Amino acid sequence: MTQRTERIDELLRQEIGQALEREVTDPGIGFVTVTKVETSPDLSHARVWVSVIGPEETRSKTLAALRRAMPFIRHGLGGKIRLRRMPELEVRLDDSIERGTRVLQILNELESGQIPKDVPEQGESLPTPVPRLRREGDTVEEPGPGRPEVGPRKKGGTRRSRVGEPRGERGKAARTGKPNPGRRAR
Repeated sequence: MTQRTERIDELLRQEIGQALEREVTDPGIGFVTVTKVETSPDLSHARVWVSVIGPEETRSKTLAALRRAMPFIRHGLGGKIRLRRMPELEVRLDDSIERGTRVLQILNELESGQIPKDVPEQGESLPTPVPRLRREGDTVEEPGPGRPEVGPRKKGGTRRSRVGEPRGERGKAARTGKPNPGRRAR
């Protein structure tokens, strides 16, 4: 993504949010926040990600009302933003806030040693982890013959020799103080 498209995305996000607050009076639109806008590189399409507060029924009604209002908003953006082509606006539901809240809830329950209470819905994208708490009698796995021991890496490595110098000669010359016979003096 280029800086230009990032600036256009941010400008569209701000203008669409203001239009939803001030200009759209559809009672079917509940409490909506425009979280992100993603435009295609040729600026022909833009995905408008929105977050809607409320139960599933309210969200679906609000998304339907937003889809009906998008041509009106697109027309209004044409007078505010100077672009050669105003992108077609496609509304999508951003459920990252709900998923983040669910993950935090699961982590809190696991930290306290509880099994997560809520059974996930069929359409949930994140699996509910099963807690595995350490109990008395558990053994710690030690590396066996087929398993390498994992530990910190050793420092160092292979030493490179200078061009035209056989391996080990540099160290030998440094130890004895005698120059290598095949090497020119500087």
